[in-house]
Amino acid sequence: MTNQTNLIDLDALIAEHGIVGAQVAVLHNGEVVDVAAGVLNNVTNEKVTSTSAFQIGSITKIWTATLITQLVNEGMLDLDRPVRDVLPGFEIADEKAAKTITPRHLLTHTGGFDGDLWFDTGAGDDKVEKYVGLMADARQVVEPGELYTYCNSGFVVLGRIVEVLRGKTFHEAVKEHIGTRRLGTVATTFAEYADQTVATGHLGKDLEPAGKFLTEAAVPAGTVLAMSARDLVEFARMHVESDEFAAMREVQFALPDFGLGGSQGLGWVLQTYPDGRKGMGHTGMTLGFEASLRVLPEDGLAIAVLTNGGESLPLVRAVQAKVLGDLVGSKPKSLPAPPLVRVPVDVEKVVGVYRSAGLEAHVSEGDGGTVRMRFVALDEVWEALVDDEEHEYTGLRDDALISVREQDGYHPVLVLCGRDEQDRVKYLHWGRAAVRV
Repeated sequence: MTNQTNLIDLDALIAEHGIVGAQVAVLHNGEVVDVAAGVLNNVTNEKVTSTSAFQIGSITKIWTATLITQLVNEGMLDLDRPVRDVLPGFEIADEKAAKTITPRHLLTHTGGFDGDLWFDTGAGDDKVEKYVGLMADARQVVEPGELYTYCNSGFVVLGRIVEVLRGKTFHEAVKEHIGTRRLGTVATTFAEYADQTVATGHLGKDLEPAGKFLTEAAVPAGTVLAMSARDLVEFARMHVESDEFAAMREVQFALPDFGLGGSQGLGWVLQTYPDGRKGMGHTGMTLGFEASLRVLPEDGLAIAVLTNGGESLPLVRAVQAKVLGDLVGSKPKSLPAPPLVRVPVDVEKVVGVYRSAGLEAHVSEGDGGTVRMRFVALDEVWEALVDDEEHEYTGLRDDALISVREQDGYHPVLVLCGRDEQDRVKYLHWGRAAVRV
């Protein structure tokens, strides 16, 4: 392969988009090339290198799903039997749901219960077990299997299933069954960060270094794993060069239509490119880090982009467009944009307060058939991740709104799901289904 990353001027891209530091790695036809730019921390100004480690956030869910698929392939787990077959003590607030939720529900974000729970249970070997033990009050938002709603806590439960069936901690299972010992930069616990050069995440418009991490207990959902972009695409090689995990890229559930298409596989988000190519991917976000992984197995291609602060989406899309265009003659799907003629919103049916775990959306009437929405954080994690500014939304479709102005490099879409007894929108969906309160 031509050294594709030599054709990517990453220094120019991070300057253009205000990114603190970044890595890009590309796997194509068995060969990996990478490039790094920027700094690990904008106070110390230490340079990013190809062996620096960045948190990958929720891309970790693909690692967890891979461990689960190995158990299925070995006949140790049935995805369609209740979670309680393996974890008899699994409890959430809705006992009926707790008895029926399966690993397949968890892998596809269709368990329907509160997903953003940040229990801090320490750093001991029992941290994941303790986290699951604290889920008894997790609220059931929708019935299991009814609606996709992103669920971090469901992947912590999957991590606990791995621990019980393997008889070892989650981080030990990652090392032994995914083989991270051959990958030079992977850290699976915060303690292991001391053995790596780990970037610092940067938050807010002022790009201030984050002073903390998310809870270690949610490691199977994506709060801990850190590595280089090169090692991330080396992990992706398992999904490019083998059919062992082909079941993970079979369509399981339709995603709400946020204007990008796609469907949900087992862990993976499945994508069809404008030229008909099939691929899958995942993104990740922690406190000050954003990560992207895109994989096209039939083309032998994987693209990883890791950043540690700034508006990363325009950079990610520029990298993907360059690599896809030059190597396989493809391109990313266009992002949704507001219609040229505004679509009026049925304001009375939409205005209100919608709540998910840790976050509320307050929707009020705007001007000329629009609405305004602002997020209100209910915990310190969401306080760090969302702004409290009011944003104007217009209609995109009968069942969706779109932000009039760009936010973080794109126009967010809100999908309107269900109706309550007064024929008002019941769920406001931005990846999480927030219920009207």
